[in-house]
Amino acid sequence: MKISLRKSLLFAVTIASATVFAQKGVEDGSRWGHGQDSIECLQNISLYTEYVKTGNYADAYESWKKVFTDSPLAQSGTYTNGAKILHWLIANSKDGAQQLAYSEELQQVYEQRLKYLNQLNEYYENKTSEAEVVGLQAHDYIAYNPKVDVERAYALLRKAVEMGGTETAYYVLGDLMKISNQKFKKDGDAHREALIQDYLDCSNLINSVIAGIEDEKMLEAARGTKDNIDAYFVNSGAADCESLQNIYSSKIEENKDNLEYLQKVVSVMGMLKCTDQDAYFAAAEYAYAISPSSETAKSLGLRYAKREDYEKAMEYFDKAIALEEEAFKKADLYYTAAVILNSQKKLSNAKSYLQKAIQLNPNDGNSYILLAQMYAGNHKWTDETALNQCTFYVVIDKLQTAKRVDPSVAETANKLIATYSEYTPKIEDLFMLGLKKGDTVKVEGWINETTTIR
Repeated sequence: MKISLRKSLLFAVTIASATVFAQKGVEDGSRWGHGQDSIECLQNISLYTEYVKTGNYADAYESWKKVFTDSPLAQSGTYTNGAKILHWLIANSKDGAQQLAYSEELQQVYEQRLKYLNQLNEYYENKTSEAEVVGLQAHDYIAYNPKVDVERAYALLRKAVEMGGTETAYYVLGDLMKISNQKFKKDGDAHREALIQDYLDCSNLINSVIAGIEDEKMLEAARGTKDNIDAYFVNSGAADCESLQNIYSSKIEENKDNLEYLQKVVSVMGMLKCTDQDAYFAAAEYAYAISPSSETAKSLGLRYAKREDYEKAMEYFDKAIALEEEAFKKADLYYTAAVILNSQKKLSNAKSYLQKAIQLNPNDGNSYILLAQMYAGNHKWTDETALNQCTFYVVIDKLQTAKRVDPSVAETANKLIATYSEYTPKIEDLFMLGLKKGDTVKVEGWINETTTIR
C-alpha cells in the first residue's frame, strides 16, 4: 500500500519531534526524562527490577547503570537496588582491580543518593534521612572495599554517628569502634583521646538503639555489637590509668566549669577503675560542685575512702544514696558503704546498710556473704563458748541464702560454708546447756538473729 506524500511528511515530522524533545532526566531535572529517553528509562527500570527479583544481578547491571546515569531522580530503588547489584558483583569478582572499581562505584551510588535525597524524599511518605544514607555508605565502604583507607572510613563513620545520634544503626556504632581502634594503632597517642570519646559515644548510644529494637534477630545482633564495642576499647590498650591521667590532668582546670567534659572524665576513669588518679578526683569534685549527682558523689566517696578519710567518704556515700533513684544502683551504694563501715568495725551501722541493700536487691548474694563474714569475724556475744559458736549457724544460714538467691556466688558460698562449718559447737557441749538438735537459739548482741541447732 502506498503512503501519500502528505502522510509521509507527517510521520517524518512526528519522529523528528520525538527525537528533538527526547531528553534525559539528568539533563532537565525530571524523574524519567522526556520523549524517547523517558520510554527507555521506564523500560530499563522494568528490566533490571525483574533481574534483581530473580537474583540475576549480573544481567541487571547494564540496565540499572543506564537508569542511574541518565535518570537520578527516577526512584529510590535505583540506589537500594544498585547497592544490591554492586554487592553481588564485588563478592563474585575474582579480579582485585575490578572489585576496587565496583566498590568505588558503590560509593558513587551513595554520593549521588545524598545529592538528590531531598528531591527523592518528596516522592515518598516514608522519608530517608541523610544520616541513614551516610551510615550505609560508611558500612559498605568498610565491608566491600578491598583497600580500606582508615582516614576515609573514620571520617564517614564519625559523620554518620554525629548526624544519627540515637537513630544510628547498631552496626555503624560497631564499625566506628573497629575503625577507631585501627586508627589508634596507626596514629598512637595522637588519636588516644578521640578513641576514648568514640567509645563514650558508641557505648552510650548503643543502649538507646537496643531499647528501640523489637525484632529478636536484630536485637541479638545489636547486643553482640554492644559486646564488641566494649571489647574493641578494652583490647585497644588506649585506656590505662597512667595514660588517662596524662590526657586529662592538664585539661581539667581549664574545663572546671564544663560539666559535660568533667562527667566524661569521671565516667571513663571510673569504668576503668582509675579512681586513684588525681585527675579523677579533681574532675569529680568540680562536677559535684556544678551539679551534685549520685555518680559524682560516689566517686568522691571512693576517693576519700582510699585516702582513709572514712568520715568524709561516708558523707559522700550518703549523698550518693539520697540522689540515686534506681533501686539496684542504690543497693550497690548501700553495699559499698557497708564495706567501708565494716573496715572501721562499725558493725551495727554496716549491718543496717546491708539490710537496706538486700531490701532493694534481694537477689544479690554478695550482701548476704558480707553479712555472713561480718558475723563470723565478730561472733562472740556471751561468755559461754558453745553459745558463741552458735553464731556460725547464723553464718551458714546467710551463706545458704546467698547461693539460693544468686547462683553466681554459689562457689564462693560453698567454700565459706565448708570453712565455717568447722566452727559450729559440739552437740555434747550444747547438751550441757540443755540444748539439742532442732532447738532454736537467739544469737544476741549486735547480731540479733535466731537460728536452729543442727
